[in-house]
Amino acid sequence: MHSPHHPPLCWATISASTPDDYQRLLSSLTQLAQQDPTFRVSTNNESTETIIRFTGELHLEIIIDRLIREFKVEANVGKPQVSYRETIRKDSQAEGKFIRQSSGNGQYGHVKIRLEPNPGKGYDFVNQITGGSIPTQYITPIDAGIRQAMQGGVLASNEMVDIKVTLLDGSYHESYSSEMAFKIAGSMAFKEAAKKASPVLLEPVMYVEVLVPEDFIGVIVGDMNSRRGRIEGMEHRAGSQVIKAIVPLSEMFGYATHMRSSTQNRATFSMHFAHYEERPKLPGDGDETAGVVLRRNPNTQPPAADRLP
Repeated sequence: MHSPHHPPLCWATISASTPDDYQRLLSSLTQLAQQDPTFRVSTNNESTETIIRFTGELHLEIIIDRLIREFKVEANVGKPQVSYRETIRKDSQAEGKFIRQSSGNGQYGHVKIRLEPNPGKGYDFVNQITGGSIPTQYITPIDAGIRQAMQGGVLASNEMVDIKVTLLDGSYHESYSSEMAFKIAGSMAFKEAAKKASPVLLEPVMYVEVLVPEDFIGVIVGDMNSRRGRIEGMEHRAGSQVIKAIVPLSEMFGYATHMRSSTQNRATFSMHFAHYEERPKLPGDGDETAGVVLRRNPNTQPPAADRLP
């Protein structure tokens, strides 16, 4: 079961079974998204893929069932993937220079910024420019370039969150500076600084409660541990035990079926979003970072233009 209020934490590609059904599929998905605020649809213009976002497996099953029953549309759905995020763990500084020389119409933008972790507070932009080293009209484009860069991350193209950016300094050219040049310079500076700021991958973790007869407590607890779960507590309820745990969403795919079969259909569970937390390095991740395994597979993250707000 899923709380109806948490954000779409998963995504998958979806395509029509036949080319003729493409428009029908798109209009059906759009109608479903209008009725359900936790379901989102976007198309990636580069690959003509349609991406759907949903809260979890059960939600996806309901969407597919409604497509078939109500809208009479068959679709091919890719393997559900978890929506990761990225953040930084230390301060860093970098500069971005966007300089293009061409006859009569050059481009010039130059910024220097500092990044700091901003846990739980989202994105903050602080302008510390004094003395006019960057004219006021270019400050907003710099901010916009940084926001755009944050949509694409530096580990595995995920949205970046909880970062404070301070604009320290820069320079401009009387003739060649433009809003676009400073937007690009801001984006370049951010990416450079983020790479140096110990970037980490964040994964959604779920609060899970399993109601289980006494005989099967060991089975459930052992399975939770194998799913990187942390048992937070247990309590008696009507002759059964309630096991409370925090478990990464990526480990919960297929859980309902597994739980039923391992407890002879006698356990039930509920699950809702808890928070995002740092994803540990796992076997098979590669040497650099947890993001490497994701970057290796081009299908594992949706394109940057298509990220959750």
